[in-house]
Amino acid sequence: MAGQGGNCLIDNDWICGEYVRTRSHELVDATVQHIGITLASVGIGLIIAFPLALAARRWRGVAGPVLGLTTVLYTIPSLAMFSLLVPVFGLSAAVVVTGLVLYSLTILVRNILAGLAAVPEEAREAARGMGYGPVRLLFGVELPLALPAVMAGVRIATVSTVSLTTVGALTGYGGLGNLIYEGLHSIFKAQVLTASVLCVLLAVVADVLLLGLQRLLTPWTRGARRQRGARRTRAVREERKRAVA
Repeated sequence: MAGQGGNCLIDNDWICGEYVRTRSHELVDATVQHIGITLASVGIGLIIAFPLALAARRWRGVAGPVLGLTTVLYTIPSLAMFSLLVPVFGLSAAVVVTGLVLYSLTILVRNILAGLAAVPEEAREAARGMGYGPVRLLFGVELPLALPAVMAGVRIATVSTVSLTTVGALTGYGGLGNLIYEGLHSIFKAQVLTASVLCVLLAVVADVLLLGLQRLLTPWTRGARRQRGARRTRAVREERKRAVA
């Protein structure tokens, strides 16, 4: 809402359509950078987390150190993490991406392990009886059945990464965080609010898209949910009949 001057930019209002109109290129550039950093971080995190989870499942002696190390990494404050990485990578996007990859590992590794552990042993035995080797068993049976848990981890890691990317503004590579950081220092209200809202929208949209992808990749879970719902409905009806009787 514009103040008495009639110009929300001059009045420094929180909500300012003129800011969005005149600075749209800055908003688009920051959003694209934010999305790029998020995709790179989660993608690389998955590539690293998958073999780590397989190693932890295969060798019990590896599970403790892997889970312990990823948990310790997650407890490091983001400011400290990025500061420790600057001497290695310099002030570059690699600092932010590397830090976010390390943060994502604890979520991704644990969810991959949980998904694989939840695969019924009967399914494995049936696959082995059909001549499935270890690799075919993993990619043809175990991973598809573990997808709900894996995708849940990806969703959590993605939303978390969207949020933590803003801290990368300290290195100049924070996407929308750059605008939030600059706006706070210059007390530019419209810039702070607009960039913050866009960041929240990015997280919501990413979560919804990944949920849709999860349902697309796991159609059998929809049938299972319908069956469980039908069983619950029948149980409620039976309870009501017994109560009336």
